[in-house]
Amino acid sequence: MSQDILDTENFFCDPVVINLAHGEIEMGQFEFETSVEKISDRIWRGHLHRGWRIGRVPNGGYVMAVGARALSEALPHPHPQVINAFYLSPTVLGPIDCHVEILRSSKRTTHAVVKMLQKGEVKVQITAAYVDISNMSGPSWTDLAPVEIPAWDDCEDAGNTQLEFRQRVNVRLTSGGQVLANGGPTGDARFEGWIAHRDGSDPDILSLLMFADALPPPPFNIFGLAGWVPTVELSVQIRGIPNPGPIRGTLSTHAISDGVLEEDGYYWDAKGKLVALSRQTARVRVN
Repeated sequence: MSQDILDTENFFCDPVVINLAHGEIEMGQFEFETSVEKISDRIWRGHLHRGWRIGRVPNGGYVMAVGARALSEALPHPHPQVINAFYLSPTVLGPIDCHVEILRSSKRTTHAVVKMLQKGEVKVQITAAYVDISNMSGPSWTDLAPVEIPAWDDCEDAGNTQLEFRQRVNVRLTSGGQVLANGGPTGDARFEGWIAHRDGSDPDILSLLMFADALPPPPFNIFGLAGWVPTVELSVQIRGIPNPGPIRGTLSTHAISDGVLEEDGYYWDAKGKLVALSRQTARVRVN
């Protein structure tokens, strides 16, 4: 394991305690490490922390959550209903400035763009529609009936302590995980299992953005682990506020064309409520 990976502060950490003039507040590691500070009327500054990287690059879902946090602070509506990120070049650890532009705002919805810059270069561009999810109402229907899987407590941690991201996120796979244990690809481009914050914090809406990029890339079960699957863009739809407890997710790929693929994800909370859907465009590079 490289020294760069070993030198990561507070990998397995308790919730963060912040000292304020009027007392202390406790927040989860994810909330703390996606927090942003207002710099001007249109600019919020975040910080990409250690603990969230895949190799040397911060996880795309984590970066999206930082940008989404800036939008939540900047806009009159608190929650992303649908959010899309294009990853123009890899981000690095350190400060990241979020430049917010409101495109249109109405009573129910605000549309906006946030450009995420490091050292003056746009690294990620996000477009989103923000609403108040708690006020959403209307007819409901789905044919997405999740199959029965082992309970969280009956599953083993997927682990991989050499992968920095897994020190922040607890993934317990129920399907597809044998390839990660040197069992070889299954031929079924799908992973399924449970996802939770490593520090035990309950999930919130912004957690769902990060969890949508937390399961292993499905092409691993086609080509094995000898490759890299960088994200081109990630879209997430939020369908509800998650109940406390781990999130159940499934991520699959159905077509790989000249190295380009889609990844479709569905996510349910601990009570079985559908809370998010995702689609990711990625490239697969096989060594």
